[in-house]
Amino acid sequence: MKDYKIGTKCVQSGYTPKNGEPRQIPIIQSTTFKYDTSEAMGRLFNLEDSGYFYSRLANPTNDHVAARIAALEGGKSAMLTSSGQAANFYAVFNIAECGSHVVASSAIYGGTYNLFAVTMKKMGIDFTFVSPDCTAEELDAAFRPNTKAVFGETIANPSLAVLDFEKFASAAHSHNVPLIVDNTFATPVNCRPFEFGADIVTHSTTKYMDGHASTVGGAIVDSGNFDWSKFPDKFPGLCTPDESYHGVIYTEKFGEAAYITKATVQLMRDLGSIQAPENAYLISLGLESLELRMKRHSDNALKVATHLLNNDKISWIRYPALPGDKYYPLAEKYLNPGASGVISFGVKGGRNAAETFMAHLRLASIETHVADSKTCCLHPASSTHRQLSDSELTEAGVSADLIRFSCGIEDPEDIIADIDEALKFI
Repeated sequence: MKDYKIGTKCVQSGYTPKNGEPRQIPIIQSTTFKYDTSEAMGRLFNLEDSGYFYSRLANPTNDHVAARIAALEGGKSAMLTSSGQAANFYAVFNIAECGSHVVASSAIYGGTYNLFAVTMKKMGIDFTFVSPDCTAEELDAAFRPNTKAVFGETIANPSLAVLDFEKFASAAHSHNVPLIVDNTFATPVNCRPFEFGADIVTHSTTKYMDGHASTVGGAIVDSGNFDWSKFPDKFPGLCTPDESYHGVIYTEKFGEAAYITKATVQLMRDLGSIQAPENAYLISLGLESLELRMKRHSDNALKVATHLLNNDKISWIRYPALPGDKYYPLAEKYLNPGASGVISFGVKGGRNAAETFMAHLRLASIETHVADSKTCCLHPASSTHRQLSDSELTEAGVSADLIRFSCGIEDPEDIIADIDEALKFI
């Protein structure tokens, strides 16, 4: 399957039915799995055999879908979680613990920022946030001896800053830590972070991978390229015996699959943020059309962004694939063939004007969601990022007048007409 193009992988990877088996990925809706002997189940608990015994840890439906996502990203192994938030939490917590430190881009989703800056801080994990536009020297200065990872977003939500993979991967690897990248907006159709030095990729599958606003989920993909065993003092959870699993050493027993195996048998065991098999099945259906939809999303967004350039009621616009955009050079370098369906812009008149504009949209709906087949929009400063202070909003690249506009797969002329009509009211 690795030799097939990504469009074929969207449809075919992760599950190959045998003679007489279901054509679609089967939904294994069962909490538990039967074994003939206690010894057989005991071997599963000892991690001596592979298999399933309780769906809080793992489920066959989920694993088929995870395998498809891993194939799309070019990774070695993957796991599904109940949400994108859970994916980002597990991805970091799998290698960081009380007393650890993480370097993160400040231009990330507000919920992720809060997870890192507030909730995980309560767990004793400290984060230093740096601008995605920082110099290599400024980035290097953010590291500490106890730094365990670097985190960023391919296309930041909602500022749409494009991560400079080369800069962030180089810094991470020079300090012997992995680069973790949230690839939700780009998807592997528009960017494959492993090809640019990232080590771990996360997704909110709730967005483009589902594509229909029908289910919540997340995913973590490991490239298998980071050699944890070289740094046993920095990553003891992977490189020293886990007494909760009879002293297993993940790097020795599972090799390239060590990271995902630990996240599954330890974090999922204890925290239980498993994705429901029905949700995984819906994600699998969404993945089949992912390549087709991402082309339409990206084309529509570029048409809308180009149109808004000529409207005197728009104070500014950001879309990485738009020539002249601040991040256009990075988009040309890392994003292909498009930059997702999400654009950001400001309406002259600030917050009040933005609210008036949004109230008069008819085709586009106001909702917390983003990145699905239907056009929608959001005012982040008063919703998804409302927990941030003014200074934190500025640091995250979220101005008070910013409107996040997610172009669906409708006819672009209808989307543009809807925007133009709503702008008449400000």
